[in-house]
Amino acid sequence: MSHRVRRGSVRTAILTAVALVPLICLAGKEFVMPTPRPARTYPAHDEHPTETVAIAADPYDMADKASIFTVHYRELGFLPIFLVVTNDGDRPLQLAGMQAQLVTVDRSKLSPATEDDIDRRIARPSANTKRYPLPFPTKVKGGVSKQAREEIQNAQFAAKAVEPRSTQAGFLFFDVSGISTPLAGAHLYLTGVRDGKGNELMYFEIPLEKYLSAPAKSNPY
Repeated sequence: MSHRVRRGSVRTAILTAVALVPLICLAGKEFVMPTPRPARTYPAHDEHPTETVAIAADPYDMADKASIFTVHYRELGFLPIFLVVTNDGDRPLQLAGMQAQLVTVDRSKLSPATEDDIDRRIARPSANTKRYPLPFPTKVKGGVSKQAREEIQNAQFAAKAVEPRSTQAGFLFFDVSGISTPLAGAHLYLTGVRDGKGNELMYFEIPLEKYLSAPAKSNPY
């Protein structure tokens, strides 16, 4: 009898361990920023050859690409776009005043979500976080794990400058809840990029249709 009890206990322990494997893997997963390539190598980009600057937008709209995150942003209504800025010039590029805007095919104009916007959506998935001209931000006091908060902070595009012959990258998150096909016919506009002398460059316009129409490739990340 005791022999059968021991066998049953061992079997239960094995089954419990197997059941916990996915949870252990999930708990141990951490966000790692993708290594950017030169901006001009991405399908959706805009290059200013005279100013030796290129900016690319790489949407993380598919499950295989979005697997780098621990937070399920698309389920929360956010579209992560990997923004890549390459400076092939001899002077630093200033990004402190850069502003981004996603303009959809129906002319809806979306600004990137802030960290607080994303926190609110995680804490209250039904919350409206769309950016209006005069937002009234509120702090989220709970409901967001430390891991999720750190991922949001580490993932967002934060570069204030790009040194000569180098590339900076990070994610912009757009609230596209209620928009069935946010990329089709959409453009990403960037203004406020300045050269080393402080002169503002002409705006960058990135047609995201180029991303959609590009040949499918395996995820390099």
